[in-house]
Parts: sequence; structure tokens; C-alpha cells
Amino acid sequence: MEIFLFVVLGLLGLICLVGVALGLPGHWVLLGLALLMEVSDSAWLPEGEHTTFGWGLLITVALLGGVGEVIEFGAASYGARKGGGSKRGAWGGLLGGIAGGILGILIPFPVLGSLIGAFVGTFAGTFLGETTGPEAKQDKDSLKPALWATAARALGTASKLSITLVSLIALLALPWILNT
Repeated sequence: MEIFLFVVLGLLGLICLVGVALGLPGHWVLLGLALLMEVSDSAWLPEGEHTTFGWGLLITVALLGGVGEVIEFGAASYGARKGGGSKRGAWGGLLGGIAGGILGILIPFPVLGSLIGAFVGTFAGTFLGETTGPEAKQDKDSLKPALWATAARALGTASKLSITLVSLIALLALPWILNT
């Protein structure tokens, strides 16, 4: 039964990875599945039997998820600044990415719309932030920060995907390694 549960977790974990790549909260779904397994173990196993993951591993996976979120959301702001943008452009990229991800649900590509929306929103938010306000730049001077912000957002998403992959590997491998 334990092997079956790990196979199911592995298959669902792969779906969670696809979700992260598409801008969905796949890391948190993966953590939720692991928590469900852990709580089930605690409820059904006899006293003194080991549980599947242990709370240390689950807390580590949760902390990794938080790091992934910070990297993904902060990447657009960092990229805008690295591309010569202002604080206003950096905030525009951050807020535009969030708004674009939410509005991307309306794009008629199932699930993929949120990712497209997040990238378009990051670009548009940075561009608008740079071209408006008291120290507005020319359109041509605003393209570089907007492109940097969008590229950094893509790298942030890739980083979050890598963190989720590491978490999945840890959830699948560490219980076997530690309990053999």
C-alpha cells in the first residue's frame, strides 16, 4: 500500500510541476497532498510507528515554497531595476504581473492563459510605470526595463519550478532513504 501511495504522489507531483510551469499553485498542492498523507498516517498507524514524511520535511517543503514565491514575485521588480527602470516601473511590473495572472484566466487557452497574462501584465505594468508619473520616460526608453522585467519574471517562474521539483524529489526519496 505504501508503494502505491508514493506512485500516486509521484504522478500527482508531476501534474503539480506542470501547474507551477503554467502559473498555478502547484507547489502548495503538492505540500497539501503530502500533509494529507502525513495526517492520515498519524491517524491510522499504531502508536510508535513512523509516519511517512515527518514534520521537519514538511516544514522544509513549506519554507521552500515561500522562497519560490518570493523569487517569482520579486524577479520582475529586480529585472525592471536591472534594466534601468525606476521604482515606479518595478512596482508596475510586480502589480502588473499579479493582475495579468488573474486576468489571464479570461484568455481562452485553458490554464496557459494565466501564465501568458502574468508575462503580458509584467511587461505592461513596467512599461506603464516607466511612461507615466512625474519622471516619465519616452516609450523607447521604457522598453528595456519592461523587457528585463518580463525576462526576470520568466526566470523567477523557472526558479519556482526548480524548487518544486527539488521538493517533489525530497518527498519521494527521503522517506525511503531514512526508513531503510
